Amino acid sequence: MTTDQTSARAALVTGAGGGIGRGIAQALAEAGFEVAVNDLEGSPGADETVAEIRSAGHQAYVVRGDVRSAADVTAMVDQVVQRSGTIDVLVNNAGVQTWTPLLDVTEEEWDLVIATNLKGCFLCTQAAARQMRGQGRGSIVNIGSGCNKVAFPSLVAYTASKGGIEMFTKVAAVELGPLGIRVNCVAPGAIEIPRTRLEDPNYAETWGRISPLRRIGLPEDVARVVAFLASDAASFVTGQTIWVDGGLFSQPPWGYRAGN
Repeated sequence: MTTDQTSARAALVTGAGGGIGRGIAQALAEAGFEVAVNDLEGSPGADETVAEIRSAGHQAYVVRGDVRSAADVTAMVDQVVQRSGTIDVLVNNAGVQTWTPLLDVTEEEWDLVIATNLKGCFLCTQAAARQMRGQGRGSIVNIGSGCNKVAFPSLVAYTASKGGIEMFTKVAAVELGPLGIRVNCVAPGAIEIPRTRLEDPNYAETWGRISPLRRIGLPEDVARVVAFLASDAASFVTGQTIWVDGGLFSQPPWGYRAGN
């Protein structure tokens, strides 16, 4: 992947110890960013992501911290700025989900999902934007979901958090635009990662056969769009949600299908 970046800039990707987050970190590193790879304390995933990036000849390092904690988030952003002198890109990717029907969701489950996905997005955006304000530039990309658009049964807390992220993206784009900061949302559809394969051993077949493109997505499909939004090529793009779902959530639930 190539972009118009001419020198190394700094990017922070939360929840980048695996899956889509790892793919995003790798894509940004390939695009010329020095990538701060965030994950929780004690998680080995972040070290593995950094090792893969470095083995490819790019720059990355681990930044530990819990996105639910304002103190941790401030420390993460400070660490990036102290190392690079700037923070040019923030990707709010950290997220969790619990599979529980609405009437059975516990307060603890609700709080965990909302605090990680939505509060974490708010805290990281606020901390990074305060630094970006002084720079007069920056790009923030929030990772949404197909449930930004449609209801996902037994994922009520997750759906609520991702829907909130989409509206938060729009408000942040309006408020931060005059400061030179762009804010966008990338909403993946069915993406094959270790977590989704655990949901369904036939995940690729299950979702691929109902996708207009007749396949499911991979982390790099999402990562390429994030890298575009991080680049100067997207300098006039803000407040948008870009769907990376192979058209899955653009089609109505027809009782029949024309063609194959």
